[in-house]
Amino acid sequence: MPRRWERRKEARPAEIVAAALQLFSDRGFAATRLEDVATVAGVSKGTVYLYFESKEQLFEAVVREAVAPNIDRAEALVAAFEGPTPDLLRALFAFVAEVLETPLTGVMKLIVSESGNFPQLARLYADLVLRRAFALMRRILERGVARGEFRPLDTEATVPLVVAPVVLLGVWKHSFGAHTDLVLDRRRVLEAHCENLIRGLAADPGGRS
Repeated sequence: MPRRWERRKEARPAEIVAAALQLFSDRGFAATRLEDVATVAGVSKGTVYLYFESKEQLFEAVVREAVAPNIDRAEALVAAFEGPTPDLLRALFAFVAEVLETPLTGVMKLIVSESGNFPQLARLYADLVLRRAFALMRRILERGVARGEFRPLDTEATVPLVVAPVVLLGVWKHSFGAHTDLVLDRRRVLEAHCENLIRGLAADPGGRS
């Protein structure tokens, strides 16, 4: 195994981003210092500055390189899916359940807790993640209505209701879930939410999808 300082130069940005994700998730934005990121990444502070001019730029890299690719995968899943829309929702929420088990939820918690002091972080996350996630869910709902699987509905007002449990579970994981015995089974909660959602959206409320 090569020593840490002998690693290929092109590998360093990814390692710095991974270290930043860990520290942002554990400590938050304000409490994370670039020298701490350098230590965890196994590089000098000067090396961090070679790739990222500021902590804000590093956070943007975390969102672009660690968080946003999950939206890419979700969009690909939806684009390729040919079955009934209720099954598409089940597949999507199963994917979301996997993402909620990763450190990426720490970024969600950071945005909720620190956007008051760092509004630029909220704007960045909204542009790179939330707008795309909302548009994707709106596309799924409109697909279900167009296929006659879902009843006519106000998609703009329904999308936040669909994604709200995801935010709850992500934030809960790093707050009550981390410090109390109030631990939620994220996969079971999402499965229950999905089935209740499908039943509520069904064109035939008395039928099964």
